[in-house]
Parts: sequence; structure tokens; C-alpha cells
Amino acid sequence: GRLGRICTSRAWFAPVGAALLLVSRHVQDNLAARLRPTGGKTRARRSRCGARGPLPQRWCCTAAASVASPAGPLPPGMVVYSGSGLHSRPPPARVDFGAPPPGYVPGLGRGASGFTTRSDIGPAQRAAAPGDRSAAEAEARRQNQAFDKFEGADGGVLGTGTYDKDDADADRVWASVDARVDERRRDAREARLKKELEEYRRDNPKITEQFAALKRGLNEVSETDWAAIPEIGDYSIKRRRRENWVAAPDSLLDRARQESETAKVAYDDGGAGGSGTTTDLTAVGSGRGTVLGLKLDAMGDSVSGQTVVDPKGYLTGLSSMRITSDAEVSDIKKARVLLKSVTATNPKHAPGWIAAARLEEVAGKMTSARAIIQRGCDECPGSEDVWLEASRLQAGDAAKGVLAAGVRAITGSVKLWLRAAELEEEADAKRRVLRRALEQVPSSVRLWKEAVSLESEDDARVMLSHAVECCPQHVELWLALARLETYRNAKKVLNKARLTIPTEPAIWFTAAKLEEANDNASVVDKIIERGIKSLRGHGVVIQREEWMKEAEAAERAGSVATCAAIVRAVAAVDVEEEDMKRTWMADAEECIKRGSIETARAIYAHAITIFPGKKGVWLRAAKLEQARGETARLDELLRRAVTYCPQAEVLWLMGAKEKWLQGDVPAARAILQESFAANPDSEAIWLAAFKLEFENSEPERARLILEKARERTPTARVWLKSAIVEREMQQPAAELKLLTEGLAKFPGFTKMWAMLGQLHERQGRRGAAREAYAKGATLCARDPAVPMLWLCLAGLEERAGSAGKARAILEQAPR
Repeated sequence: GRLGRICTSRAWFAPVGAALLLVSRHVQDNLAARLRPTGGKTRARRSRCGARGPLPQRWCCTAAASVASPAGPLPPGMVVYSGSGLHSRPPPARVDFGAPPPGYVPGLGRGASGFTTRSDIGPAQRAAAPGDRSAAEAEARRQNQAFDKFEGADGGVLGTGTYDKDDADADRVWASVDARVDERRRDAREARLKKELEEYRRDNPKITEQFAALKRGLNEVSETDWAAIPEIGDYSIKRRRRENWVAAPDSLLDRARQESETAKVAYDDGGAGGSGTTTDLTAVGSGRGTVLGLKLDAMGDSVSGQTVVDPKGYLTGLSSMRITSDAEVSDIKKARVLLKSVTATNPKHAPGWIAAARLEEVAGKMTSARAIIQRGCDECPGSEDVWLEASRLQAGDAAKGVLAAGVRAITGSVKLWLRAAELEEEADAKRRVLRRALEQVPSSVRLWKEAVSLESEDDARVMLSHAVECCPQHVELWLALARLETYRNAKKVLNKARLTIPTEPAIWFTAAKLEEANDNASVVDKIIERGIKSLRGHGVVIQREEWMKEAEAAERAGSVATCAAIVRAVAAVDVEEEDMKRTWMADAEECIKRGSIETARAIYAHAITIFPGKKGVWLRAAKLEQARGETARLDELLRRAVTYCPQAEVLWLMGAKEKWLQGDVPAARAILQESFAANPDSEAIWLAAFKLEFENSEPERARLILEKARERTPTARVWLKSAIVEREMQQPAAELKLLTEGLAKFPGFTKMWAMLGQLHERQGRRGAAREAYAKGATLCARDPAVPMLWLCLAGLEERAGSAGKARAILEQAPR
């Protein structure tokens, strides 16, 4: 009973205490039935509970107590149990017969007498003799064995006193304290149990919850799709039958051996010479071919006979199958344990939740991934990345719901609003989401850009007018508004933008492009110059490279005048005077490589204005126009070039050649005629004039030009070209005369000796030809072209039938 009261005072042992109290009451009822007052002298044993009291009101907790009189006092040492516990009840009511007469012995008249049982007096013990310590040791050992598993060996130390009112009050006070403590902790305990239950349900969702999203999509499945769902078959767990191994009889083995053999059967068709056929009996029972045929028939089309297996789709399906090895599974498990530790130790660390969710996604457990990222959203509601990851793992309306919760948690998150707008399929829905986002975050340029891109031109103009008010320091919004406005309003917008952001060069570039687009190219240079002055006044450093990039951007936008104005304005910025030409030529070549032709033209044009007497600048500019096929630009450029550089032969020749290639021979003659005035002794110009006439079938004019050239510029090439003209006109005497005079003046010219030898060889004078080749090889020994003479000499001998001599000449020729 006492153990029951202790247990009921503790909330967590209340059921055990109630059970013990029920047992205690049952024992009390049995004792009440057994311990009826009887006559005779009796003895009572001390109860384990240690309580004492009158027997009619308090009953002993043991089954070894008897009394002499119901109303008399208990004998000394009698201990009974008090029934005033928390859950105790009084014993059954007894009939009070009053006080017995003096000397009354109960039951004596009917022959009853008192008795004593072994349970009343305990086990028999041998009396300890004087000096014998075995009895004392046995008593000590018996006391040590009286061990209570709840209170230990000291269970009876305080149980020797009488249970009085103070003990009852103490028990009542402690019981109230326990009840108070239990009441105070009840809310926290219930909240903890509720949270544990929610976590368990979240980690272990029901099957119906897992497939809720899929079940909503079942209403879109047609009857044909339902009919096409294959049967699942019977996968129920059945009890496996044990295999019985029985030795096969010899007759069965012999029959199998006979069937596996090839039998020869002779069929008699009635003739004397009947032939037999050989039959393989094993092929009769083989079903492998039949099964293969059935499979192929199942894969074939019953109508056309074509296969219904899509090869590309089949290979794609094989490539998409993920085969997880044991090592990968082990790595996933280790990573899962590690990430679980990360999220448990630091639940406010958003990357830990994201990594854990992605791990489950890689492992193919999307449900676990969604559950983990949802916990991450609960633990880290202020992290954008967690909400974005949660929306990515969800699909359809679930993703929209996640983003809706995210924007409620982080109203100023631009990424979440943009993601929410991206999930919407209709343009109107996107507009609604972006407008709500602008209400929450009106200072976001990205939101304004996305919202404007979905609107019409008029609505975009209205929205941009509000955008520049909310974000006045963002030049992109000002420029976008200027592009949508008319010419007059655009100028006003750009002026406002210039006053609002005085350090932004893009405003000046846009203003220049605006004027150029409205046929006011004359003011473009002024705008750029004013822009540079204003920017420098506000402390802006002009970066030459950046402005050159803006010039190329203007070219790509079609604003050629603005491009040229920018180049002229910043070409000389931070460039030393001695490095200008080299730097500008390098810039022009880089622009050509990037395809910025107009920028390169502008650089060359500016360089020409600074260095008009530099032949190289004119030549590079001319080659650019020549490569682009701009004949008009090239002619105009070369005309200006020979004006500033009249001594540059290459410019004259380039101009004459371009006219010749265009088919304008008179213009080419006029250019060369002008070049003679500036360069009367130029071999290149004389030969160019000769070539022009000779190529156009004017040999007489070519002969006259060469005669003048021999007088003004008597060079070896002029004599050679003169001999060539005579050879083409089939004048061997004149050719021989010119070659003889030319070799007298230029004995070391290899080609002239070769022409002389060829002339003698054509006329049949092999000796003279051999002499000319040999003499020329001797006089032109140091000329790199001398092997030509040795080859001519060897060829002459070979044609004469002296192959050995030709071989000897080649061997003697210098290497």
C-alpha cells in the first residue's frame, strides 16, 4: 500500500500506483476475512510498513496477526497498517456487540481454543549457545538480505515509529506539491508531445498525403489511358514450398538418354529402294525458338509489320536510367549523416538544409527532399535561397504556394518575386505578380524592367515615368523612357536625367544619337564636347578605352556620326605626341579584327588630319577601303593622298591600278601621266605605264614608253622589259641588240644572259647559246638566280643528245 501511494504521487508511475492500491485493498479484504477475533493467547508480528494502531480500525499489512479482543489494546510489538492513504477505504462494517464481560474468553463455551501457526512465530532457529557466534552471524546475514528495491537497505530505519497525524499531514502536503509540479509542467509536456507528434507525422507522412498531388491529376486521365495501364500481376507474399529431393529411378534416366539421341527411322513407301530420313528428337521438345518468336511478334505491329520500339526513345531511356553503385550508396549514407548533424547542431544555417535536400534529390527521394527543405523554410524563414530551393523541388501549384509563403516571410526579396512571376504562364498573371512586387519593392530596377517588358508601348511609357521617380539614380530607366518618347519629350527627359545624374556619360551619348537620328549630325560633335567638359567639371575622369568601346557600341547601333565624334574627342586623351601614330594604328587594327569598320575609319580619318604627310597612314586607310570594296571611298581617299604625298609612288600606282581594274584605262593613263610630273625618274611608274599599254595590246606605245624610260631611267629591268617587247613582236635583231647593249651595261644580270642564250638556241646556234650560258654562269656566280643558267645549259646538252654531259654539268654546278 505504501508503495502504491509513492507511485501515485509521481505522474509517470500513476498507473502502477493505482494497480498496487487495488492489490493492497484486495489483500486487506482477505485479511479482514481471516483475522476475526478468536479466543486464546495470540501474538502479532511487526508489519513491514512499520505502522501501529488499534486493530478494529487499522489492519496489519501482513497475514500473520491475531487479537485477543476486538476492543482490547494490541499486544506489545503489534504493528498494523493505517488505512488513511490516498486511495484507501475503510474495512467492512462489523456488528458491535458491546464490551465483553470480565473473564470472557471468545469461543470457550463451544470448545474453541486459540492456536498459533508457523507464520505467526516465524521459522525455527537454533538458540545461540554462549560463545557461539553462528546465531549472531545468521541474524546479521538475515538483516542484510532484507533489501528493498525501492528504498534499499534502509527501508525500515524510519519505519519503527507510529504513523500519526503529522505523518498524514506530511504525506498530504507532499502529495499537493507533486500535484502542483505536475500541473505546472503539464502545458510544456503537452506542447512537447504535440511537437514530437507533428515532427513524426512530417517525417513519416501517410501514403495518402504523399500521393495527394498526383491524385489531383487523375481527373485528367482519359479512359484510353486507364485502359492502357498494364496489370500489376500477383506479387503477394506466399509461403514458399519446401523442395523435396527424391532420387530419380534408373528407368527415367534411361528414357531421357534415349530421347536425347538421334534416331534413324526408315519409312517404307512400298518400293525396294526406299530411302530413310534422319530426325533430331531434341528439336521437337525445344521451345526456345517459339518463345523468341512470340516476343518478336509482341514487339511488332500487327498491321504493317513494323516494330513499335522507338530506337531513339529506347536509347534515351537507357541513358536516363541511373545505376547506383555500392560506393555511391555508401557515400550518400555518409553525407546524409553528416548533413543531419549539420542541421541539428545549427538549424539556422540555410546552406545545410539546401545541401541535405539536394542529397535526397540525388538519391531519388523527392518526398524526403521536400520534407527537409520545408523544415529548412521553417527554421530559416529569412533566407531567399531556402525558399527558392523549395519552389524548385515542388511542381505546379505547390511551387506557387511555397513562393507565396516566401514572399510573405521576405516581402523585399526581389528573387522570390521574379521566381513567382516566372512560374506564371499567362501574361496577365505575370503582370499582377510584378505589380504586387513593385508595391512591396518600388526601388528594384529589375522588377521595373520585367514589368515594363510585359507592357505595351503606351503602358510602358507610363510605367517608366513612375519608375524614374522611384529610382532616379538608375540611368537605364531614364534612357528607356527617352527611347519611347517623341523627339521633343525625349530631349526633356534627357535634360532631367542630366541634372539628376550629372556624372553619367551614357546620357550624353544618348543625346548625340538622338540628334543624329533626327538628321542633326552637325550638332553631334558639340554635344560630345559639352559632355566631356561637363563630366570633367563634376570630377569624372575620361577613360579613353571605355569611350572607344562606347564608340564601337554606337557603330553597332547605327549611329556612325556619334561614333566618329567620340573617336575625335578622346583619341588623343592620355596619349603622348610621339606615340600617337603607333597607338592609333594599333587601335584601328584591333577595331578591324573586332569588325568595327566605322570606328577604324574614324581613327584613320583623325590620324590623317593630324599626320597628313605620313604615307603609311594613307596607305593603311586605302587598304581598308580596298578590302571592303568601297571604290568610291578609295578613289576619293587616294586622290587626297597623292595631293598630300606626291612623292609616294605606291599611292599613284594603287590609284592607277584601281582605275585599270575598274576598266577605266584612260583614267589610269591620266593618273600615271600626273605621276610622271611628280616622279620623272621612277622606275616603278615607267614600268607600270609600260605594263598598262602592253597588257592592253598597245606594243607600240609600250615601246615608246620604254625608249623614254631607257633615257630617263636606264636600269637593268628597263632593258630587260625592252628586250621582252621585241621578242613578243618577233624582232630578233632588235632583241639581240638590246640584250647586247644591256649586258654591256649590266653584265651581272642573270635573266638577260638566259634570254640571250634562248635567243641563240631558237636561231639554231647551239655553240653561241652554250657560250652565253657558260659566260653568264661565270659572271653571275654570286647571283641567287644563277642556277637557272646551269639548268639551261644542262637542258641544251640533253636536247643535243649528250645526257652524260648534261649530268656532268649538273654535278659541276654549285650547290
